[in-house]
Amino acid sequence: MLWTRWLVLLLCWGATGSEEQADERGAVPAEVRSDSRRERSPPPVEPLDFGFVPAAVYDTHAYYEPGSMGILFHMVHAFLYIIQPNPFPKDLIVKVIQQNMGGIKIEEWRKPENVVLLLQWIQYESGFLICATFGVVFVVLIPVIAMCFCMCRCCDNCGGEMHQRQRKNADCHRGFYTASLVATTIFIIVGVLIALAANHNISSQVKSTRRLINTNMRDLKTFANNTPAQVDYLTAQYTTAKNKVLSDLDNIGPLLGGRIHIQLEKSVIPSLDTALRMAGAKVESAIKAMRETKEALENVSSSLEVLQDGVGKLQASLSGERASLSNTLSDPACTNGAVSHTCNTIRSTLSQLGINADFSKIPDVNHALANVNTVLKTDLSNIVQKGYASFNDTPRLVKEQTKNIVAALPRVKGMLDKIGAEIIGFSKMFPVEASLANFTIFLNERHKAIESYYPQIDQMDFYRWIACVAVLCMVVLVMAFNILGLLCGNCGYDKQASPTTRGCLSNTGGNLLMAGVGFSFIFAWVLMVIVTTLFVVGGNVEKLICEPLANRQLFKIIDTPFLVHPEKRNFLPGMLFQNPNIDLTLGGMYRECYDNNGLYHALQLETMFNINSFLNRTVYNRDLAKVFDSVQVDLQGITLLEQAGRDNLINFANSGIGQIDFQVYLTEVNKGVTLIDLLSFCSDLEGQADQLPRGALENALRGHASSIRFIHREQVVPLEQAMSTLHQSVKQLQKTSNDLPVKVTNVLSAIDAAEYLIAHNASHVVKQETKAYVQGLVGYFKQYTEWVKNSLTTEVAQCKPISNIVDSMEIVGCSFIIDSLNTFWFGLGSCCILLIPSIIFSVKLAKYYRRMDTEDVFEDGQENWN
Repeated sequence: MLWTRWLVLLLCWGATGSEEQADERGAVPAEVRSDSRRERSPPPVEPLDFGFVPAAVYDTHAYYEPGSMGILFHMVHAFLYIIQPNPFPKDLIVKVIQQNMGGIKIEEWRKPENVVLLLQWIQYESGFLICATFGVVFVVLIPVIAMCFCMCRCCDNCGGEMHQRQRKNADCHRGFYTASLVATTIFIIVGVLIALAANHNISSQVKSTRRLINTNMRDLKTFANNTPAQVDYLTAQYTTAKNKVLSDLDNIGPLLGGRIHIQLEKSVIPSLDTALRMAGAKVESAIKAMRETKEALENVSSSLEVLQDGVGKLQASLSGERASLSNTLSDPACTNGAVSHTCNTIRSTLSQLGINADFSKIPDVNHALANVNTVLKTDLSNIVQKGYASFNDTPRLVKEQTKNIVAALPRVKGMLDKIGAEIIGFSKMFPVEASLANFTIFLNERHKAIESYYPQIDQMDFYRWIACVAVLCMVVLVMAFNILGLLCGNCGYDKQASPTTRGCLSNTGGNLLMAGVGFSFIFAWVLMVIVTTLFVVGGNVEKLICEPLANRQLFKIIDTPFLVHPEKRNFLPGMLFQNPNIDLTLGGMYRECYDNNGLYHALQLETMFNINSFLNRTVYNRDLAKVFDSVQVDLQGITLLEQAGRDNLINFANSGIGQIDFQVYLTEVNKGVTLIDLLSFCSDLEGQADQLPRGALENALRGHASSIRFIHREQVVPLEQAMSTLHQSVKQLQKTSNDLPVKVTNVLSAIDAAEYLIAHNASHVVKQETKAYVQGLVGYFKQYTEWVKNSLTTEVAQCKPISNIVDSMEIVGCSFIIDSLNTFWFGLGSCCILLIPSIIFSVKLAKYYRRMDTEDVFEDGQENWN
């Protein structure tokens, strides 16, 4: 039927797989440093919450607990195991089916292989054949024995003679026969009760069958009604993956930048800390040296200006003082003979009042100072902070470098919407809802048709129940005669009465026992026919169908390769899909449905519909891959020191301080300010004045000494201090001029090393995280396809109703009917077997209850009836 085809195909749209993409993006980064280039596994993709597929709740509980009847069922199963202990003949049945696929013909059985199969089958059925033979012999012999027994009694034999011989142990015999007949009767009654319970169990379970039918029908309707909603839910959840991809692309700066920053903190920052600390230490040392150099140059420049200006003023002061002192010595008082020698001595020292150091010809250091000031304008102290800031600002950098991705979001959204539309369109290619609606209508019609048979089934079951009761009434009738015969015989029996004088009640008991014997002969063979027929049918059904169905051996026969045709490997897919090469078995399908997995997985529809390639081709297509491949981020543009700063450092290291002629400075500084120590000159001048007589000349010379001391204090001392400062600064510059180029070179090397670390090691991490970010975007789609695959396997169109139907058929056919039927013939058969001893004991016991026509007479006149 068409609806069965659509039922099989209703989920074909959603096959998914986790096939890996053929093109792996991301180049292998070049090796720079082995300690920082160790590959690491990509971080796990953030799991998406697709929710729960709307679950179907099925009402059928395909489980049967027989209760107290289970004891009887186990007894029957044990009896059948004794009769048929051989294992299920799977191979034999397969051979029989394969060799007789074209139909069974009489002449075919003459072939040796078929003769062997027949003998194997007879061997397997030997237990049933023996029992059936016994039943047939019983059926044949009982009427013959009954006829012979009747004819024998008519000839006054076989207990037919109405004469009882007197024996001393007659009471013992009577008691034994009574007890034996009572025991036999009790066992027969037990057999009747077993058969009656089985008969009643069939009727009661027929009513339970309606419940199983109703729940199975409801489950099939639930299956048909829920499947379209489940399919729609799977297609709708594509939006979850789509929205997550769009969100991650829109927030690529914080997300990717944050991941890069976190990973850098783990792998690159420790190495960068060391590099930047080294660079920072070297920079601080260089900056300190530059500042000291600047300070020394400033001191040299200022001291040189002070010296040049002060020396000029000192020269003028000393020249004036020398001229004034020369005028004083020109006084007529110096012409006196005693005084003239002193004046001449003083006049001879006037040439010593002059300047010794000449700083006017020393070049200035303004050019070197300008170079230092230019270098110090470069903020070298911010290099370390700039290095860390470059990493802390990674999200902004990523955002700037991925503007094209954010700008392409509308186009990406259009692509994803188109993919979603293709998935929905593909799911609509198959008329699932229409097919399931037709299937639901079919179920309703079938359910109504089945319900229309309920009255007929009840009527047939009633007739069956009446027939079984009628059969049992045959046994009950015999038991009634036995019981009444025992009661009447025992109650009417009189030990003192002779056999010819026994009472009417006792005689009635004996007649009832004989009536029971007669009915036993009449009914026994009929009952055995019924028992043998039910035994052969019910026993074989139990051993060949019910037991293999319970342990799933029956499925193995159906799933045997090439069972029905030498060119058709598997029966089930050949029947459903006209493709017998699909590895689909009835047993495997039953197990999947029993575990409540999806029909798609149970029927292995993925072998027919390559939905994996559809989703791989649709969900992650080339256009989307190009957008993801365009995500490129690098940190190679980060610089810690601009080129202008580098040039200044290099120019400073190569020129400036190294061109200063320090020896010229030191030579002039070492000369002293004046040609003679002015204080010593003043002391000598005052000593000379002391040799002169008191008067104007003496006072004039003392005034000149005082003036020269004033010049020394006001002009020479500051110049000497400036010269000392100049000397120290020149010495400092001379020392620094040798170390500063090396420190500048170290600074540049440290900065180069830090930038190298950023440009290569950090960039490797960036490439890894960028690749992981792109893989995460792809991972969202893979999560969706994997979720769809798992949902189709376990949650969508769960085929538990199919296994429930099989289990319900097993329960109804085997547990309800076959087990009860086997129990019925088991009880009835025991009654048939026990009728034979019942006949014997009844005949023997009736002799003691019936009134005899003649009796034994003793000569001594003493009668002993014991």
